[in-house]
Amino acid sequence: MRQFITRVFALILVAVVGLTGCSNAGVSGQMTGDYQQDTLTVIDNLRTAINLEPDNPDKNAAEADARNIINDYFSYYRRDNAIDGLSSFATLRTALNGLAGHYSSYPNRPVPTKLKKRLEQEFKQVEAALKRGA
Repeated sequence: MRQFITRVFALILVAVVGLTGCSNAGVSGQMTGDYQQDTLTVIDNLRTAINLEPDNPDKNAAEADARNIINDYFSYYRRDNAIDGLSSFATLRTALNGLAGHYSSYPNRPVPTKLKKRLEQEFKQVEAALKRGA
């Protein structure tokens, strides 16, 4: 009887882990499927996180949200071949990789002015490309 209970428990555990792994629990639901709107939302959220003062008490939460939205955006749009060829996506991918690299390498340091300027320039390029439809 004990062996039977152990096997049933193992089977239930495997099912729970398997179903949890297949779920969409990692995506926070911030992406709507509208590429232009999602891209503008990402840019707005990242601008907010980047421009917060280092002594702002919301800085850590904003950086965590920025990391999550970067991951959500990449997870949602990375494999879409129609979007992958757009210049707006390529430019934003460059910007997001730079910011994500800073957050992973220097988690407790503010974003340097040079990186802020580059990100702002790339954000403007993405917005212009979205207006053109590219």
